Amino acid sequence: MDTTDGTPGTRPSVTACLNLALATVGFALTFWAWDLIAPLGSDYKDDLGLSSFQQSLLVAVPVIVGSLGRIPVGALTDRYGARLMFPLVSALTIVPVLALIPARHSYAAMLGAGFLLGLGGTTFAIGVPLVNSWFPPARRGFALGVFGMGTGGVALSGYFTPRMAEHGENLPFLVVAVALAAFAVLGALLLRDLPGRAVPAESLGTRLGGAARLRVTWELSALYAIGFGGVVAFGVYLPTYLKTWYELTPTDAGTKAAGFAVATVIFRPIGGWLADRVHPATVTAGALALVALLAIVQAFDPPLAPLGTICFLGMAAGLGAAGGAVFAMVAQITPQPRVGSVTGIVGAVGGLGGFVPPLVMGAIYSAQNSYSIGFMLLSDLALAGCVYAYGRMRSIRPGAPVRQR
Repeated sequence: MDTTDGTPGTRPSVTACLNLALATVGFALTFWAWDLIAPLGSDYKDDLGLSSFQQSLLVAVPVIVGSLGRIPVGALTDRYGARLMFPLVSALTIVPVLALIPARHSYAAMLGAGFLLGLGGTTFAIGVPLVNSWFPPARRGFALGVFGMGTGGVALSGYFTPRMAEHGENLPFLVVAVALAAFAVLGALLLRDLPGRAVPAESLGTRLGGAARLRVTWELSALYAIGFGGVVAFGVYLPTYLKTWYELTPTDAGTKAAGFAVATVIFRPIGGWLADRVHPATVTAGALALVALLAIVQAFDPPLAPLGTICFLGMAAGLGAAGGAVFAMVAQITPQPRVGSVTGIVGAVGGLGGFVPPLVMGAIYSAQNSYSIGFMLLSDLALAGCVYAYGRMRSIRPGAPVRQR
């Protein structure tokens, strides 16, 4: 039968690789949909006469809903499988994508469409248990890192969405809707759950409660809030920072922010690959140490070329590698029937971790006319994560009993 047996030396099957490729593509497409509003935020601000707070809220609503939505979606994936959930969620995401077309003339309607658009951000909690089940333990870190490259959908959105809009204000939504429909059909035909996978019999609430009682769930959540939360925060706020502090044009700022996102995408599988060979907590600690160091340097406002660029790309590499290593830990130490539930909670906290920093950075700049304090806070947070990962998480070994709180 075309499966893996879970032993360290087992090679992944052709079906496993196909599932990984499909899941990564679907993840990227739904993340593009999830991020459709942010690249056009300044246009909506001008067209609707929004304040800065209203614009920030409009951009933030899909992030919040998509992050929290991962909790029930992950638990539902444990129960019903990714073969059903991935095409279903992709197809349902088409509704808010198309709803953005008539909604663009009303702020209330845009908020409603943005709320529903959050559904696109939940597919992370579908793909992780799917990929985790198909790959042997020794290769899960790299496989989950490859799947995590789907976060590059945010970079795709940042680069292509405004350029498509220049050729027709509805074009980006139509293109993404067609792509989602194509993937939903392809996924329904080709995605496969692992034969004989363990299906939990408990209710949704019981499974979520069980995942929430695991101490490691919240430890991983905190680390992922720093790693992936930092990626989300930079994705949302970096264009504003570059325009405000370095006086770049919107196009230049968007292009450089897309480069940051690409770097995080590239280093996510590298972090997972390293975590397959070294304890993932050690990789996480090293990656966060790099972020802490470079955030201190950036706090002194170096010239963008070359030192500032080096700092941002280095922080992108560290945050991407940390995200890949954290989910290698999820794969290694979480009982398989609970991977979806734990992934949902960890992914939710990680997404929410990206919601707070832009608000903090904006508030600090408004009060101090400087971003230095914000970067020093990032350094402190990354250093705390580094110390905890190295000092506490290295003691957790794959296959060891998982403690409850």
